[in-house]
Amino acid sequence: MASSLDASTPNVSPSSDDAGVDGRVASDGSATVGGRVMALLEGLSRPSEIPRRCRVYANRNLQLDRVRVVGFDMDYTLALYDQPRMEMLSIAATVDKLIGLRNYPESIRGLTYDARFGIRGLVIDRETGNILKPDRYGSPGRAFHGRQPIDRALLNELYHKHRIRLSSERFAFIDTLFALPEAVMYASLVEFFDARPEPRPAYARIWDDIRECIDLAHRDGAIKDIIVKDLPSYIERDPHLAEALHKMRSSGKKLFLLTNSAWDYTNPVMSYLLDGALDAYPGWRNYFDVVVVSAQKPGFFTDRRPFEELDPAGRVVGVMGEEPFVRGKVYAGGNLRDFEERAGARGDRVLFVGDHIYGDMLRSRKSSAWRTAMIIQELEHEVHVHDDLVGSIARLEELERHLRHLDAEIDEKQHILRSLEKLSSVEAGRDDLTSAKRLARDVVDRMRGELRATMSEHAALEFKLDDAFNVFWGPSFREGREVSKFGDQVEDYACVYTSRVSNFRFYSPMRHFRGPRDLMPHER
Repeated sequence: MASSLDASTPNVSPSSDDAGVDGRVASDGSATVGGRVMALLEGLSRPSEIPRRCRVYANRNLQLDRVRVVGFDMDYTLALYDQPRMEMLSIAATVDKLIGLRNYPESIRGLTYDARFGIRGLVIDRETGNILKPDRYGSPGRAFHGRQPIDRALLNELYHKHRIRLSSERFAFIDTLFALPEAVMYASLVEFFDARPEPRPAYARIWDDIRECIDLAHRDGAIKDIIVKDLPSYIERDPHLAEALHKMRSSGKKLFLLTNSAWDYTNPVMSYLLDGALDAYPGWRNYFDVVVVSAQKPGFFTDRRPFEELDPAGRVVGVMGEEPFVRGKVYAGGNLRDFEERAGARGDRVLFVGDHIYGDMLRSRKSSAWRTAMIIQELEHEVHVHDDLVGSIARLEELERHLRHLDAEIDEKQHILRSLEKLSSVEAGRDDLTSAKRLARDVVDRMRGELRATMSEHAALEFKLDDAFNVFWGPSFREGREVSKFGDQVEDYACVYTSRVSNFRFYSPMRHFRGPRDLMPHER
């Protein structure tokens, strides 16, 4: 049966839209009334206060009742990976290729590759071998050369005296969880080659070798073949994912899958995630009205590559004409314009859920009016640490307010002292002026002492808090007192964000997410 994704199109899955959220169905495939009533009553008993780690956070207003079609990326969106294990697998495969294809020394196998070193939002300086964490304005707040921290004076000399263009070829962004092993390896290899007496490769060459070898390891199956053979070791099977997808479908929304992964990887991963999760859905493809693999995002949003139809084995049957998508078939490639025409869905009636700032969020926002939801797997850790240290964070904010107050008071008192000194140069020998100057100096000295003590406490507390988030880089979403570059990109390109797709089960499909009121400093 040919159909588009338009919400007026009936759902052709025999039971998915009629089943209760618990998936209880009668022998004829329809939902039992009792099962549906029980499921709805269970919903009434859920607490209205959603745990913070499970919340959907809004940057901009998003009315789900206006959304008719919801699309999903697969990797790090529907499929959440065990990040440390994935990094070790990726690093091992890349080291093999660096040694075998780029003639790197065998001894790099024995290097320490610390998975904690990589976080999203880092920037590689290919020219100097440094790794930076910039704030929202592109100014690095901290940096490492190899795994050695760069001191503040050198950091200022390198990056603060002149404006740097992070968009230039000199710099490379670490903006996906897939890319974290690249930063980890780069730090270790820069340190390794710096310590050798032989001439080292150029820092840019080291980076390019890592990128090329890790890309090859993903393309030739060195990584994905191992994952497919042992999916439970690398991918979390979220027990609530099916419920979240079903809840959206039950409200009349259409769902599509849009992934860069090929069919031979997508099918086993999606089967592992969803097959058998709800009785109402015979297989994972029943959750989706359209399935598109090998999409080549971000090119999908800007190029005009045609859609190809695949057979059940993943072989190309032919190039699509102008016909609409057919539910149950699998497509490869394609482009945004043809997708919207065939699906009958466009603009702000489409919500796309993904994890990649550039490939999913930025391109879809710039090339279309699609709304965006970003899945940030590390958000659970960030929220957990934040909540554990909420008292210390409040104390840090209190100290910052006190520092601002002391700075202003000292400036004012110093101005008074300078005025008194000018008067004494004209009216020399007056006892009252001498006493006044002494008093002013005492006040300034006392306040400077208080300032030093407050700054010392602030620095120690800030170090403790940063260390709790990440021993190298601190929190992902902040750099010092500023939002980090990564946090800024999340604010700019994601309408809403959350840690996993299954968190949507806590919300009505009609929910109106409201973004915070954006205030200027004088309005706060």
